[in-house]
Amino acid sequence: MLTWSYFPKTDPLPDLLKEPIQIFEKKFSLIDSSKNDFNELRKSSDEVLKIVSKEFIDLGYEVETGKKRVQKVRVPVLFSHNGEVAQAFEVDGWHTDHKIVLEIEAGRALANHQFLKDIFCASVMVNVDYLVLAVRQVYSKQQDFKKIAEWLETLFITNRIKLSLKGILLIGY
Repeated sequence: MLTWSYFPKTDPLPDLLKEPIQIFEKKFSLIDSSKNDFNELRKSSDEVLKIVSKEFIDLGYEVETGKKRVQKVRVPVLFSHNGEVAQAFEVDGWHTDHKIVLEIEAGRALANHQFLKDIFCASVMVNVDYLVLAVRQVYSKQQDFKKIAEWLETLFITNRIKLSLKGILLIGY
């Protein structure tokens, strides 16, 4: 079963974030990590993105389609002379109108703390209010979704670090 949690816990899930949940629910049988923890059955983050990409594109997201520069989605962070982008970060998907960034992680989400980098990057991007972060429920017998949710609860409850994001939707596939 798909699992998700929205942060901060004091806010209800915004309507515009219901559609990403529906996409992952619709494709869950193809990406379910809760039972497929064997190496040969694991899907990489690129494979999961490929499975859900059409639905996200249909919703108006720009989605990474490959590894070449022209296939990447780059979100501005800093600007230079004449308004040119001086720095941008690459993301899996971006809805410019709804100001949502999509990141899909697999094995590195918790083990390499990739989720923290994703939060940092989304927090400094221009015109980004929400991060949709999809992670495996289970990776190498670790409860990735559950542990990342605990980190996010701590982040928002302690309120010691102020994020510019309005919210983070954590999806466990």
